[in-house]
Amino acid sequence: MPEETPSRYVAFFDECGDHSLEQIDRDFPLFVLSTVIVERSAYHERIVPALGRLKMRFWNHEGVNLHSREIRKALGDFSFMQVPQKRAQILSALSDLMKEMPITLFITAVHKQEHKQRYGMAASNPYDLALAFTFERVLHFLDGEKEVHLPVTAEARGKNEDNELEASFYRLMTQGTRFISAERFKRLECPITFRRKTDNIAGLQIADLCAHPAAR
Repeated sequence: MPEETPSRYVAFFDECGDHSLEQIDRDFPLFVLSTVIVERSAYHERIVPALGRLKMRFWNHEGVNLHSREIRKALGDFSFMQVPQKRAQILSALSDLMKEMPITLFITAVHKQEHKQRYGMAASNPYDLALAFTFERVLHFLDGEKEVHLPVTAEARGKNEDNELEASFYRLMTQGTRFISAERFKRLECPITFRRKTDNIAGLQIADLCAHPAAR
């Protein structure tokens, strides 16, 4: 249920690459977690309208989902980007849009091959590691803003994957990390929800658009 008093900030996160340590892509050996935090007022007053305006500039409706992979490969709704002039136009518009986003961005990147070589069988799951590194820093951010409420929205991947992520997230919030105690994390109120790409959530699209460029 929604809080009686809405939080000042909301957060969205998405990932780039997979978190498997068993099969590692030599061309892309990274797992990247992209976390966007934004003031609730700025989100609905600036970010949501800005994405809507961009979509109406290039399509006839705002239902298009800005997905990094489809943009890069000119697939689906982005097939018109196979025309170089049109590709340049939308990439320029996207770059201008991202420059104006009133967000705080946290990026955690795990080089899986190096991680596995260093720690061997004791290597942590890259997703768990990325969550810990990210939210250690998110905690400092919230402390600086004197806030404890931060609803988090993640992109749904499937029942099993979502359950695993939810378990990892709440384990972090109740057990803390090597550097930050469980007591400090327990003071936070960070409910997590999962939404599918078809829900067209602006914050998830911003997190997605940040992830791959950071990984590169």
